[in-house]
Amino acid sequence: MIQPRSTESWRRQRGSVSVVVAAVLVLALVLSIGVADVARVLVARSHARTAADAAALAVAQELALPTGTDPAEIAAGYAERNGADLTGCACETGSLEATVTVSVLVEGFLLVTGVRTVTARARAVVDLPTPPPSP
Repeated sequence: MIQPRSTESWRRQRGSVSVVVAAVLVLALVLSIGVADVARVLVARSHARTAADAAALAVAQELALPTGTDPAEIAAGYAERNGADLTGCACETGSLEATVTVSVLVEGFLLVTGVRTVTARARAVVDLPTPPPSP
């Protein structure tokens, strides 16, 4: 026959439930902070890609319709306006291709200390129409 538990036995187990609940709450807090950090990096990556695309397209426009401005200067301006720093520009005047690399600093992490850098690269090619063949 099974003997019912005494009241003293129930009181001892009540404290163990509090410890488990506290541990689960701490784990949930740490995981949510980690998710916030990952989201911050993903947003920075999106900003870096946008800045790289804008800079590469602006340089391609300069290469297709030259105004006399340095293509790297144009790329740096567009990257800066989009919250990034230009770290590389393979965009020589007279060429038909531009490859731009930008970086965005990510800071304010909750779990990880320090500042991280997210980089993005974009390439734009000028496709000039070919004249029709002569008869």
